[in-house]
Amino acid sequence: MGSVQIVTTILAAAITAVAVWLAVRAVMKMTAVIRLGQPAPERFADKGARTTKMLVETAGHTRMLKWSVVGAAHWFVMVGFVVLSLLVLEAYFEVVSPGGGLPIIGHWTVFGLATEWIGILGLVGIVVLMAIRLRNRPTRPGGLSRFTGSTMWQGYFVEWVVLLVLIFGFVIRGFKVATDHFEYPVWATPLSHAVGAALPAWTAGVSVAALIKIVISMTWLIVISLNVTMGVAWHRFLAFPNIFFKRDPEKPAGSGLGPLRPMTSGGKPLDFEEADPESDQFGVAQVEQFTWKGLLDFSTCTECGRCQSQCPAWNTAKPLSPKLLVLSLRDHAYAKAPYLLAGGGKDLTGEEKGTEEQLAGVDVLAMAEADRPLIGTAEEGGVIDPDVLWSCTTCGACVEQCPVDIEHVDHIVDMRRYQVLIESSFPSEAGVMLRNLENKGNPWGAPQNTREDWTKGLDFEVPRVGEVDDFEYLFWVGCAGAFEDRAKKTTRAVATLLNEAGVSFAILGEGETCTGDPARRIGNEFVFQMLAQQNVETLNEAFDGRDKAKRKIVATCPHCFNTLGNEYGQLGGEFEVVHHTQLLAHLVSAGKLTPVQPVDGGVTYHDPCYLGRHNRIFAAPREVLGDSMQGELTEMPRNSERSFCCGAGGARMWMEEKIGKRINVDRVEEAMATGAKTIAVGCPFCSTMLNDGVNGKGAGEDVEVVDVASVLLRSVKPEAPAGEPETAPAAG
Repeated sequence: MGSVQIVTTILAAAITAVAVWLAVRAVMKMTAVIRLGQPAPERFADKGARTTKMLVETAGHTRMLKWSVVGAAHWFVMVGFVVLSLLVLEAYFEVVSPGGGLPIIGHWTVFGLATEWIGILGLVGIVVLMAIRLRNRPTRPGGLSRFTGSTMWQGYFVEWVVLLVLIFGFVIRGFKVATDHFEYPVWATPLSHAVGAALPAWTAGVSVAALIKIVISMTWLIVISLNVTMGVAWHRFLAFPNIFFKRDPEKPAGSGLGPLRPMTSGGKPLDFEEADPESDQFGVAQVEQFTWKGLLDFSTCTECGRCQSQCPAWNTAKPLSPKLLVLSLRDHAYAKAPYLLAGGGKDLTGEEKGTEEQLAGVDVLAMAEADRPLIGTAEEGGVIDPDVLWSCTTCGACVEQCPVDIEHVDHIVDMRRYQVLIESSFPSEAGVMLRNLENKGNPWGAPQNTREDWTKGLDFEVPRVGEVDDFEYLFWVGCAGAFEDRAKKTTRAVATLLNEAGVSFAILGEGETCTGDPARRIGNEFVFQMLAQQNVETLNEAFDGRDKAKRKIVATCPHCFNTLGNEYGQLGGEFEVVHHTQLLAHLVSAGKLTPVQPVDGGVTYHDPCYLGRHNRIFAAPREVLGDSMQGELTEMPRNSERSFCCGAGGARMWMEEKIGKRINVDRVEEAMATGAKTIAVGCPFCSTMLNDGVNGKGAGEDVEVVDVASVLLRSVKPEAPAGEPETAPAAG
């Protein structure tokens, strides 16, 4: 060992010792903060499925590759980070000796070949990612950036570290080539040999370059250890457990979509008949009241902004960005952590749990952070502004796009639950809807005895449950389908098509009430459970004696469809629920319905969030439209899993949109740009919102918004009345 190697070895050991010590301290702090969260025992079930899903999503990059160029570049960088960590390890042998290398595998040609090409592709990948970050920088002129609000220096720092580590990997190999210490052939390591041809035969160069590589790597570790909220770096470790502990590993995509998590206290579902706000947690009022998985979510955020770029609120100048919401909760949690870890915190009555002795040594900044309300205006020092909380449509675009499976919608609804149930704080116009649900069983406040009025004038009898001995499908009409004028046309069209196809079905009529979706999404879990338990009891009675496979329900509203099929199971209601477009597509393919008259003027289809993203039903409505048109429909740029929300979800249907551009107008402009004369929908809420948008653009005479069922009915029975658009009250 020469003098150069002695120096490089000492320096490498010293900086590594400091970095490892700081990293251990950071991991312990991060673990302590995450453990402050509430229990979530269900996250430990199905370990086999969770492991498989984690490996598929990480190794296969299934979420990242939805953005093809970025995903491919990131995959090469990720593989480079994992595999080429062996070359960082090898550098410790190289600082000791210019001819040093990894034991056993370090001399295998296949190892040299693999690391060479992973390094080359990693270089290409990181350069692409750097270019994309620069091209989308928030300061660029024009357009919204998905990086707005991200801590940009951290992203640049991480990318430059990756680039320099990869470069110095080839510099080390180049010096080995130049000094005849390199054992791999040219065909396996062409770039290394090319670099070697340009470098001098400096033997000490191997050890010096190896030291620089170690210093760069350990500097990265030191920096991230001193910044535990540096998600752009920590996600490469935290993504694995965050994906492993996702809500439903069996789901094909975003596991946080579809049903909401039930309200829990102490890790157990809340029983409203016995719950006490003084001893049971109602929603989330303090950051430590999120589950530990929630705190892990916040820590894992990469600040990539994919959620932000897809969010309808952010894209229409609302204050909500799912990314910034998560980052605010993350920063608040870690700033408040010293107070909480010392024993501080408020109990459910608002009393301080920590003693004076416990809190005596807590930093004043942590104490100040502890006094901030979780929900509050800037003047109140709130972590999350009320306008941010209530801008969410729960469309799920954020969850769909998140590459590390953060469950934004669950966290937003948990905060809403506390605001509604304990603080009685929510947009005033939504209060009318909630009172109508409690008193009338529907959000419009319509008389229950008018639920069957849509059947009047049909040329066939619509059977009721209890009036017929048997039926294949229970037709869940829904509140919109029973009371809202435009939605009634869809209800009549579906009933007509089912009758035409010879499908036996029955309705509940006045026995039906709201599923409770708007109450649950706004945060009023009490009203949801009241309505849901009543419906579950009614449905169980209607299906008495049938096994689940024969407890079939068809629904025209995706919100009803989602609630009946995904959430009533939480309350003992197990049913096979299909959306009407699924059933109609089946009937057409089976030859029971035959489209004969194509639709004129072209059709574009708007994917409802709760049908598409939340429940992965994309093909069925398109199949129906394709058959009805005898050709292809014109897709909007944002379609399928990237469809843009109409603005009605999350109970926004009953709240005024006072900030920024109206979401429905943005979507209508996109639909009209296709040139299609018909905008087909599969949801009564979407129908109302898009109709309002079309009328607001003054295009009501030229463009029609109509349900998929009505499009099919016109094609199957051309003599059937088209049903010109009617004016209905604005959705708000």
